[in-house]
Amino acid sequence: MASTQESLTYKPTALAFGTSGLRALVTDMTDLECYVNALGFIRFLERSEKLSKTAKIHLAGDLRHSTPRIMRAMHKAIVDSGRQTQNAGLVPTPAVSFYAMQQGEPSIMVTGSHIPDDRNGIKFCKSEGEVLKEDELAIQEAVAEVRAELYAGEAGDFTPEGMFTQAPELPTEDPAASQLYASRFVDVFDSNTLAGKKIVFYEHSSVGRDMMAQLLEDLGAKVVRVGRSDKFVSIDTENVTPDDQAYFKVVAAQHPDAFAIISADGDADRPFVVDEQGTFHRGDVLGVVAADWLQADFAAFPVSTSDAVSKYLDTKGVKWQHTKIGSPYVIVVMQEGARAGAERVVGWEVNGGLLLGSDITMNGKTLKALPTRDAFLPILGALVTAIKTNKKISEIFAELPQRFTQAGLIDNFPPEVYRAITDTYLTDDPKIRDKLGSYFTKADGFGSITEVNGLDGVRMYFDNGDIAHIRLSSNAPQLRIYSTADTQQHADEIVALALKEPDGIFRRMQADITKK
Repeated sequence: MASTQESLTYKPTALAFGTSGLRALVTDMTDLECYVNALGFIRFLERSEKLSKTAKIHLAGDLRHSTPRIMRAMHKAIVDSGRQTQNAGLVPTPAVSFYAMQQGEPSIMVTGSHIPDDRNGIKFCKSEGEVLKEDELAIQEAVAEVRAELYAGEAGDFTPEGMFTQAPELPTEDPAASQLYASRFVDVFDSNTLAGKKIVFYEHSSVGRDMMAQLLEDLGAKVVRVGRSDKFVSIDTENVTPDDQAYFKVVAAQHPDAFAIISADGDADRPFVVDEQGTFHRGDVLGVVAADWLQADFAAFPVSTSDAVSKYLDTKGVKWQHTKIGSPYVIVVMQEGARAGAERVVGWEVNGGLLLGSDITMNGKTLKALPTRDAFLPILGALVTAIKTNKKISEIFAELPQRFTQAGLIDNFPPEVYRAITDTYLTDDPKIRDKLGSYFTKADGFGSITEVNGLDGVRMYFDNGDIAHIRLSSNAPQLRIYSTADTQQHADEIVALALKEPDGIFRRMQADITKK
């Protein structure tokens, strides 16, 4: 009988880690490839955590069309490793992660987060928390071992296309993860917390749409649900499009008595907070509102964050530190802050997912730590802050330093071109500044570049206060631009200048790189 590798009629594409977890086109996420990666992760756990045979592995997924199939591949890998799957069902990433952490057991979440439905992903979580960047090499080595063993074996379980010959059925869903996640909030905040407030919940295809709406109602809000979709909607808190913005304005006009419009991304770890006027407030400023509400004494957040955040924290005397982009980097810095003596530790990303790095006492009760991205906690923080200060949501954000941000992207940008750009421009010296200044020109309204920060991508600071940051997404072949300026119009203009087709800043940089 032919070996598995000999029987395949396609060339497998190995899954790769992005900012947080594995991401790939669905066509590359065959049952075989997903199964190999799950077995490799379990082997890594056996070596790094001495994972016992009695330990359960908790499994969940989002609402993408490919998710149930990939969950079945995860389940088969778990069973074939001699362990039991606890199927949390289709629930938010923070829900399954929190439950598994409380049990001291690992979890696997099948989700592509916000990226389009033709892609998906797998998020691995160790018993003590997220897989960190330092873990990825060991996981990849374990995956390579499993791949070599499986490819050399007989092909009985897989078709030539890399799919199961007989797909296993998932175990019955267990509601324990959903229940514990909800109780994390309702045990700390009472049923009058949001009393009398009308909250519009934009459901689309977020896996948290039912759970989060119910939580709001449990805390006293009147919830109006809009925009439910049976098809997956790719909506990104770091790339709120003009169509998204227009929709939020329409919803606000349709519900003039709404206190706020909220939502979350595909796996409900990235929040949307839209004020009563229909204006979206980006995750970095939402993070600082939540940190203030939680009375944090240390905060970690990526270098791409608006400088309004650091300015505000400085006025409050809160220690903070920049990180690379991605929750694994934020977690490491949060841990360093806690070891240095901080007692109320938080972190967040520009996408808005809030990480709680320590237990925090609120209302005389304990809000337990959850060092992975969560959408609901920062949403609640903004709502409660506005209620307690008798202000509108828009007024809460208006009190922050008035710096304005925008983000955008070019899809399917060649990664090798981006790498050439970063190789060329990461050094902060006058010659590099001059080269970058030939793209970010004074004729287009930019000042002189005073600093280039290469912590994660190419971040430029201009003498007129503007900031422009170029970075390739780790989750998809998307070249992103982040801007910060003194007006929203100018922040929008910076992004538009970068993305303009066919001769914007990105395309001119690409043309010059490819000529070399």
